[in-house]
Amino acid sequence: MSRSIAPSSGALRSLLQSQQTTRQQCRRFLSSTAATARRPTAPEASLAQQQQCLRSRVVTIEQRRFKSRSVEEQKSRYRTGPFSWKAGLLFVATSGGLVWYFEHEKQRMQRKRVAEATKGVGRPKVGGEFELVDQDGKPWTSANMKGRYSLVYFGFSHCPDICPEELDKMARMFDLVEAESPGAVLPLFITCDPARDTPKVLKDYLAEFHPAFIGLTGTYDQIKDVCKAYRVYFSTPKNVAPGQDYLVDHSIYFYLMDPEGDFVEALGRQHSPEAAAKIILSHTKDWRDPTKR
Repeated sequence: MSRSIAPSSGALRSLLQSQQTTRQQCRRFLSSTAATARRPTAPEASLAQQQQCLRSRVVTIEQRRFKSRSVEEQKSRYRTGPFSWKAGLLFVATSGGLVWYFEHEKQRMQRKRVAEATKGVGRPKVGGEFELVDQDGKPWTSANMKGRYSLVYFGFSHCPDICPEELDKMARMFDLVEAESPGAVLPLFITCDPARDTPKVLKDYLAEFHPAFIGLTGTYDQIKDVCKAYRVYFSTPKNVAPGQDYLVDHSIYFYLMDPEGDFVEALGRQHSPEAAAKIILSHTKDWRDPTKR
């Protein structure tokens, strides 16, 4: 009968120590292997640092661009959209300027058409050359009208009511134009009654209305030719005895002539002094000297 052999205590202790040492060596090997796998190489570490730096810069820029104190401020910032009160004001100002410009150009072209229509082919010409004498008895011709606009009125000094009213109106027109554009208009009064309107009579008569008015007279034939050139109707009664009072029937218009002596527009009794002055000033502002173009 055989008996079992029990290992000695020393041999058992030695075996346990050997197994424990082997386990420790395995743990150190595995941990060192994992650490090596997690540790990036030099180029990988540099690339990771650059990416991290770039992310931080992007975050900083975004924070600067959209800096706000609260979520409500961010909402109000984006609620306005691309428009603001400054953009609206600029739009209104630009629109108003364009409307004014086109309206101004429209009126200017209309005045130009009115002025050029009187010079059209087939239309009777208004105005022309003449030779008369002024209220001082000096020769005065149509050449004196060149270089500036002229406002011409035909009447007579013995007119009881219409001529005085129109000359008062002419004085008001002239003052309004003169206040804004000094020297732009020459005011002329041509008599339709040369038999009674001598230079001295005209000088005394016109002095009651305006000192700048120039009165012109001449012989009956000279006055008749001027009235015909300006398409002015006038009529004196026949068989008038010397010293007898009479009335002269005539057209009632103010003739606006340009600096070249051409007819521009006729202003009638329907125009107030202010309206007439505005029309005259609009034409004077449109004028461009053809010799300086």
